[in-house]
Amino acid sequence: MQIPALAFTVTTWSEIEPTVHPGETGQALWRTLTFGDIRVRMVEYSPGYLADHWCDRGHILLVLTGELETELRDGRRFVLSAGQSYQVSDFGDAAHRSATQTGATLFIVD
Repeated sequence: MQIPALAFTVTTWSEIEPTVHPGETGQALWRTLTFGDIRVRMVEYSPGYLADHWCDRGHILLVLTGELETELRDGRRFVLSAGQSYQVSDFGDAAHRSATQTGATLFIVD
């Protein structure tokens, strides 16, 4: 990852206007900043959220609150709770999708 030239920046995430992304069930609220090719997000999944797509994009994801279930297209499942993260590449066969029964707040860099 190459972080582009930018000034030191402090972000108050509650001041970033969220965008709504409906899932197959539930919804995700994204607060997003973009720096060149890097996207940084604070994402809140509602209870009962299930993504409506398989994602092939690489991420570094940290669960801040709640519990997140990540399913890989090959059938493997991982349950992460607050304080756990996953890292997945743009390359390979790691298409994934997210779900949560309880709701979750995530910090994601991609």
